[in-house]
Amino acid sequence: MALTDTQCKTAKKAAKPYKLSDEKGLFLFVTPAGGKLWRLKYRFNSKEKLLSFGAYPDVRLARAREKRDEARRLLAEGIDPAENRKIQKAAITERSANSFEAVAREWFAKFKPGWAPSHSEKIINRLENDLFPWLGDRPIAEITAPELLTCLRRIEGRGALDTAHRAHQNCGQVFRYAVQTGRAVRDPSSDLRGALPPPQREHYASITEPAAVAELLRAIDGFRGTFIVQCALKLSPLFFARPGELRKAKWKEFDLDKGEWSYVVTKTKTDHLVPLASQAVAILRELHALTGHLEHVFPGRDPLKSMSGAAINAALRRMGYDTKTEITGHGFRAMARTILHQEIGIPPEVIEHQLAHRVPDSLGTAYNRTKFIKERRKMMQQWADYLDKLKAGAKVIPLHGSAA
Repeated sequence: MALTDTQCKTAKKAAKPYKLSDEKGLFLFVTPAGGKLWRLKYRFNSKEKLLSFGAYPDVRLARAREKRDEARRLLAEGIDPAENRKIQKAAITERSANSFEAVAREWFAKFKPGWAPSHSEKIINRLENDLFPWLGDRPIAEITAPELLTCLRRIEGRGALDTAHRAHQNCGQVFRYAVQTGRAVRDPSSDLRGALPPPQREHYASITEPAAVAELLRAIDGFRGTFIVQCALKLSPLFFARPGELRKAKWKEFDLDKGEWSYVVTKTKTDHLVPLASQAVAILRELHALTGHLEHVFPGRDPLKSMSGAAINAALRRMGYDTKTEITGHGFRAMARTILHQEIGIPPEVIEHQLAHRVPDSLGTAYNRTKFIKERRKMMQQWADYLDKLKAGAKVIPLHGSAA
């Protein structure tokens, strides 16, 4: 007799498990706890076997019969439905493990320790916001160049062309990792070279004309903000470090007697050494009387934290400078790089090492914290003296020679 939905619904638990049989081997197994489980009894290769179809009422009677009929069709084709289910589950598991998202997260976890926190955060945000929703579940080996281009066009369409290029770069890194680990045969992102318009490179605003630099230095001397921010402004051209590294500087990193500042570059995770000109040491000693008991050289409103990342640019705006078109905190680096070479004649490789840029030499060394250190010490003092003369209004004659 075929079961009815009412019989399934009203079946009561008993002291021992029992079965309510339907047609063609399907039955409802009722447990002593009251659970109702669908089972199919069948024979394969002369062996009696059971196949489960879930629990009632999540799986209604009609759906259980559909599952039974699907299993019987497999049996008619000589396929064991239980083994077929195992194969399907294994395929799903493998598909999930080799999805774009799974491989991308594995790649990210592997390389994240070598990145600056801000850099890794930008990468995972791009993946999670712009790629995973559309490509995340796809097996990485099956993703095509047109599929990837659709995602990149979507990013470009919202006006974020630079982000689209960076997402393209990250995808290439993920696909190459998939190839290296045996999850893909090739990198489809390589087929998209030139598919996006070239990014419009925006350079940080900077002042590189000596006369304008002199005006800026005099404006800094007349700054009417806090003493801490004024010191940070005065040291910005003398250090020409990245703004984040300047504002997060800690007193333990400085040796004022030796005239050195040693810290780890956040972008490259490399040790860096800044020789301090006598003018920089004098500013730091004066500031030490105010903040030397704290961890940070430039504390913010919360003395346990460094000053805000917007403090320098805000100060420049208060002084009347447009931080989009004239000068930013980062622009002091371009100022030094340009004037040191064009006006003072310092060799580019010496300047680039002081900027903590990766500049491979003939031996393949990308960066060495002490390379050109004698030349860099002389350069930093020469630079500070040059700025003093500019600020004082003296006529500075360009020196086209070596700093050695």
